[in-house]
Amino acid sequence: MSRLGPVITLAAGAVLAAGLGVASVNVTPAANTAAGGGTVTEAPAAPEESTPPAESTEPAERNTASPERTEADDKIGKADYGGYVKGNGGLIAISIRSGKAVGYFCDGRAEAWFKGSQSGDSVSLTGVRNGKVTAALGGGKATGQLALGGRKWSFVAAAVRKPSGLYRATALVRGAQYRAGWIRLKNPDGSYTSVGAAVEGDNPVPVPKLNADEPTAPLTVDGTTIYPKDVDGFIQEMS
Repeated sequence: MSRLGPVITLAAGAVLAAGLGVASVNVTPAANTAAGGGTVTEAPAAPEESTPPAESTEPAERNTASPERTEADDKIGKADYGGYVKGNGGLIAISIRSGKAVGYFCDGRAEAWFKGSQSGDSVSLTGVRNGKVTAALGGGKATGQLALGGRKWSFVAAAVRKPSGLYRATALVRGAQYRAGWIRLKNPDGSYTSVGAAVEGDNPVPVPKLNADEPTAPLTVDGTTIYPKDVDGFIQEMS
């Protein structure tokens, strides 16, 4: 599914928070199953967007420009980061707008949304069931740790710029709250790696593929038009 959410899970069909603005965990990450503690619900047949990305030790993209900060409170006006979670196989994206921060983890089967804030050169975000993301900012990257389902992983997420970054869509589909999330990262060869997940109600469902040329272009889910938004379009909803 594509709502960001920590056993969690889906196993029990427990998508913790499907509504807008609520950090949630939809399924236990595949990497969590060994450590166990919970059941895992596999996502349905995965379209291309849901294919777990091949892990890379190198950031997919670097935006070396330093994020702008306000002099008054040292808040970062705008910054976006994305990269691979080491030893996990998933992607993580963190975005900051005026000191407010949101994050998303997804490996194509498990997902989790986080929200929090930036202070100085660090961000701290929390999700459901003790999910947590912390990172130090500097050198054009966010270097930190992801805690999810009782396990921890490290990551290095390079600063990125559109169309790389985080996307999210919410809608009412067949009477159920639908939520999808995607992370899109540019590869060194100019292509893009995308991963996403979606939930309808409490159930993971196939996630549609973002438009390659225009990621915010409308998509159709079971006859309903959904509108993927970039971070600027949904961060205020996650309050």
